[in-house]
Amino acid sequence: MLSLLYQEGPSTEGIFRRSGSAKTCKELKEKLDSGAEVDLACESIFVTASLFKDFLRNIPGSILSSQLCDKWVSVMDQGNNEEKIKNIQRLIEQLPRANVVLLRYIFGVLHGIQMRSEENQMNAFNLAICIAPSLLWPPVSSTPDIESEFTKKISSLVQFLTENCCRIFGEEITSLFGEI
Repeated sequence: MLSLLYQEGPSTEGIFRRSGSAKTCKELKEKLDSGAEVDLACESIFVTASLFKDFLRNIPGSILSSQLCDKWVSVMDQGNNEEKIKNIQRLIEQLPRANVVLLRYIFGVLHGIQMRSEENQMNAFNLAICIAPSLLWPPVSSTPDIESEFTKKISSLVQFLTENCCRIFGEEITSLFGEI
């Protein structure tokens, strides 16, 4: 899924913004959940992007860990960019290894997409708006106003992560997918 998004995402206008067919997404999700073989290359890239966001939303406690939610929300209020990067790296060290590996690939994809934002209309801000709600959510439900403020803060964090992913995760993030 990520490999396909890495390949086609940068040249697809509105990737992660436009939704795939709900019916197709539901059918493919059922096939994937049952363990059936699925060739996503035969599907719309928007279906793949929708399925991927759904996968992220179904990670128990979120990929960034709802237990660290308050720390993630406050990291953007702390110091200059260097301090933010160091604080983010400390938070990443507290995540399970599988989450960190997946995050590196996710931000490798987002970086590739934002590097071609003139073509796809998806700069780091637009990507963050679309993907942030799938990466972290509060551990308990709250009022719409609080949730709106939370979403803004997490979007700001995801934008910062996307724009600074090479410094946060290392330069090799740009070559995780090799020569596809």
